[in-house]
Amino acid sequence: MKLLLKFNLMFVLVFAAALAGAWYVSYGFLQHNAREQVIQQARLMMGTALAARKYTADQIGPLLDKEQARSQTFLPQTVPGYAATENFGYLRASYPDYEYKEATLNPTNLRDRAADWESDLINNFRNHALTKEIVGQRETPTGTSLFLARPITAGSPCLNCHDQPENAPPAMIRRYGTANGFGWKPNEIIGAQIVSVPMAVPVQLADAGLKTFMLYLGIVMILTLIVLDVAIVFTIVRPIERLSAAADEISMGKLDGPEFPASGGDEISVLAGSFNRMRRSLVKAMSMLDQE
Repeated sequence: MKLLLKFNLMFVLVFAAALAGAWYVSYGFLQHNAREQVIQQARLMMGTALAARKYTADQIGPLLDKEQARSQTFLPQTVPGYAATENFGYLRASYPDYEYKEATLNPTNLRDRAADWESDLINNFRNHALTKEIVGQRETPTGTSLFLARPITAGSPCLNCHDQPENAPPAMIRRYGTANGFGWKPNEIIGAQIVSVPMAVPVQLADAGLKTFMLYLGIVMILTLIVLDVAIVFTIVRPIERLSAAADEISMGKLDGPEFPASGGDEISVLAGSFNRMRRSLVKAMSMLDQE
């Protein structure tokens, strides 16, 4: 087996081990980064929903109050939670994997009723008043889901409709009835904003990033191998081949060849110097034999 081939085999083994190590370390790192990226996107979407709530409460609601009074009908577009949910529905056209819900223990609109796991989150916020955000995972029939949740507190505007049925707008009572959505208390945590996304999303992001990283790393290693091969050929293989050819010539009695350059302190230079001394000694020995 030629020397260059042996070097290549060693380099390939070393690079393969390095690739395996890089894959092992990078996969966990990229998984964590992808998860954080998804959470940051969820926070941004949560902020968008909060902005929609505030815009509705501060600007849309006052404009529609006159229309509600005139027509004696209840317009759900005046409800901040309804507006946030509807706005997120349009946002899902660009982010179909994300889901948003304003889960409430005692909602007026039954589509907002909290599921069992959502009720657990709301009760957690109730029992730990200082907790402002919960990030976690849960198992669903379609796989693992990542969620971001923040508490919803009943403020003064909420109590205008959700205190007692007799104090609520008659138009709202006609639309939703009196069975749900009443008895809220000031500053009571009545629900939670929840953004959910399948764990498949960060996993896909991590896999895509890992494939790209490993591809570029593989290309860099191949280029490195080529550069190393060129360096080995010019600094090791070719000088050894010339020494080997000179040794063959000496073995056939050809002693008049030029000496090899032996400048430098590397092993090849030392070997060339030793070879030159050996040939000079051999020439002297042959001259002494001829004189006899």
